[in-house]
Amino acid sequence: MKATIWHNPACGTSRKTLAILQETPGIDLTVIEYLVDPPSADQLARLYRTAGLTPQQGLRLRGADAEERGLPQADDATVLAAMAAEPKLIERPLVETEKGVRLCRPQDKVREIL
Repeated sequence: MKATIWHNPACGTSRKTLAILQETPGIDLTVIEYLVDPPSADQLARLYRTAGLTPQQGLRLRGADAEERGLPQADDATVLAAMAAEPKLIERPLVETEKGVRLCRPQDKVREIL
C-alpha cells in the first residue's frame, strides 16, 4: 500500500506517526517535509475534502498567527491560500493512503487508513 505523509521532523506527533508508517509491513512510503515542499492550495483542498475536514479544521493554531489574522473565521479559499503561502499554518501530520486521508492528531488516527 502506498502512503504519503506531509511531515514536520520537529513535531513529536509527526515523528510518531512516521514511525507507525515505517513499522507497518507493506507500506510504500513517501515523506514530504511540507515546510520545505508545501502543497498547493488545490492539493490541500483535495486532501481536506477526502478527509472530511474543512480547511479551517486543518489550520494550525498553536505556534502560528492564524487567530490574529482571523483565519479560523475566513472563507475556505482564504485559508487555503494562506496555508499554501505559509505552510507553518498547516496542522500536521496529514497522511494519505488508498483508504483515505487523516489528520493524524493523535498519531494513532493513521491506523484508520492502513
